[in-house]
Parts: sequence; C-alpha cells; structure tokens
Amino acid sequence: MTELGLRRGRADLRSAGPITFGPAGILFLADNGAATVFAVDVEDPGPAGGSEPFDLADVDARVGSFLGCEPGDVVIKDMAVHPLSHNVYLSVQRGHGEAAQPVLVRISRLDGSIADVPLDDVPVAAAAVGDAPDEDDERLDITLPLGDEGEELQVGERTIRILRQPIRTATVTDMAYAGGTLLIAGLSNEEFSSRLRRIPFPFRDGVTGSSLEIFHVSHGKWETAAPIRAFVPYDGGASILASYTCTPVVYFPLAELTDGAKVVGRTVAELGPVNQPLDMVSFVQDGQEYLLVANTAHGLVKISCRDIDSQPALTQPQQPVGVPRETKDLQGIRRLANLGGSHVLALQSDDAGRQHLRSLKTASL
Repeated sequence: MTELGLRRGRADLRSAGPITFGPAGILFLADNGAATVFAVDVEDPGPAGGSEPFDLADVDARVGSFLGCEPGDVVIKDMAVHPLSHNVYLSVQRGHGEAAQPVLVRISRLDGSIADVPLDDVPVAAAAVGDAPDEDDERLDITLPLGDEGEELQVGERTIRILRQPIRTATVTDMAYAGGTLLIAGLSNEEFSSRLRRIPFPFRDGVTGSSLEIFHVSHGKWETAAPIRAFVPYDGGASILASYTCTPVVYFPLAELTDGAKVVGRTVAELGPVNQPLDMVSFVQDGQEYLLVANTAHGLVKISCRDIDSQPALTQPQQPVGVPRETKDLQGIRRLANLGGSHVLALQSDDAGRQHLRSLKTASL
C-alpha cells in the first residue's frame, strides 16, 4: 500500500464520468453506474510542463481514430489537465446507450499523441457512494444535451432538446479536490436529493454529505432536487461556487456542510433560463480572481469574484440577475481546465460539431 492508501489493482469502470486531479498526480474518476469514485495513480510520463499554450484540432476525430470508431461515437464526458506535466486527460464514452464503453485517454502536450491510460494493475483505491440513487429509482434527471439525444421541445421561438435519464446517472455530476478533501456534487437517494459529499483523501474515513437548497430565480422557487452541474472551490478552499440548470450561480461555505446538514446556499447570479452550465474554472488576472462559466446558451461568461463577495442573496423571482458579468464571444465551449497559471484550456465545438482544444490566455480574457 502506498502512503496515499493505494494498492495495485483494477479500476473496473462501468461508466465514464467526471474526473479531476488531486495531490501527487492522483486522478479521481467517478463511475455513476457503479456508484463509486476511484483514485488512480496514472503514472504520468512527464516531463514537467511550462507556461506555453496547447492547441489541438479535431480532438474527437483523433480520439475516434485511436479507439477505432467514428467521431460521432466519441462522447467526451470530462477533461482534466495533469498539474505537473500539463498532459490532457479525457474521460470518454465510446458509443451510445447500453453498449457504450468507458475509456480514459491521455493527450501528450508535447506532440498531441493519444494513449490509452491503463486502469488494470495500477495503484488504485475506491470509495463507494453509499447514498446513491438505486438503479431502479424511477425519478428522472432532466438535462439539456449537446447532441441529438432526447426529445425536441418548443420554448417560445426556440427549439430545444431535453434528455430524461434515471437520477442514478447524476449520482456524481462534478468533483474537485481542495484542502485534503475530495468534494463530490450530485444526487442522492433522499427526498432532498441535491447533495454535496466530502471524502477525505486518502480514502480511510468514509463519505459524509449534506443536502442542498437554493433559490432558483428563473423558476421563482426554492429547490432541493436540482443537482449542481458544475462547481469550483473558492476562497482558498473554504467555500464553493456552484451552478445549476437554468442557470443560478450559488455560494456555499464549506464550514456549514457538516454531515447530515441541510444547507441553504446564497444565490448570487442568474445566467438565464433554458440554459445549462457545462463547466467552471477560476483564474487570476491583474491580481483579481475571476470565474468563467461555459454554458449551452451564451458565450463564455466571466464574473469578478469581488462582486460575488458583496452580492446579497437573490430570493425573489424575476429580480435583478445579480452580479455583473461579461459574455465573451467564445461559443461552443464544452469543457474548461486550468493550464498552468497563464492559460485556460477549452474544449470547443465548431459550427460543424467538430471539437478542438484551444488555449485561452488569461491576461486577454
């Protein structure tokens, strides 16, 4: 056993899900099918990355070629950048429906080459999510898919698609590591199903969790069943900023998120109805911290964290939309990850639906 509690074994994934890096290059992988989070030493080959950008065209086609499938059969579920080498890791679903297979791939920042990341006979640990929705739970999680899945609906002058899936598939919707703890957002088997879980790492002390309640400005009501879709640690890891479908941004202090607590978040922004957050990162520009939110309806949204700190809670329907924000003319961004301190790496889809990795210089955002 390593000092981080890992033993050589297998991360036997049933489904591809969120990923994030922790200490010493350990990658956390969420498997909603198995209701389990794995910690894997990916034994990244290095060398250490510098401050240079990394761009790569046609990522979906390249991954598809590597996996022996068409680009349309490549579903990139999440992206993470190794904190030392800056190699790019993709959590990929190969295929659709019950035949889909989870795959973890690594893209070299040196030459753009793609390699399969072994998950057998590797240093690994696992933590079961004990309060996950049962596989036969009839409740549904409704999302706004990026592809042609789901059903079409007419909302005003817009035609949108919605996808209804068992809430088991949203057991883990996003993860982040902060202050020795893995933070896990998603849904639970409880009536107040929106949940934020905490697992100290190494995985020795089990999973604790809190139920979350937010005021949803677009819906004009308090909600306890909507899951966080994306979040980032904030205030040095003392809190998080989280975003939900249709599209509130909410502040939660971690000190209140004790085991079994029911915590009310402070809604600080509303990014609009018929919209879904896809990813979030924070970065520093001219000594000030900012939040970036990738979403389905608008360009990349930039928010000053200083404005978040002074924003009173939004608690009334149709009230002002909260903190000021800028909407960057950057469309089609699906995933975000910090690339050193000077760039943010974006997975961006073009008008033809092809996906590319693009480095965004933080000084110019």
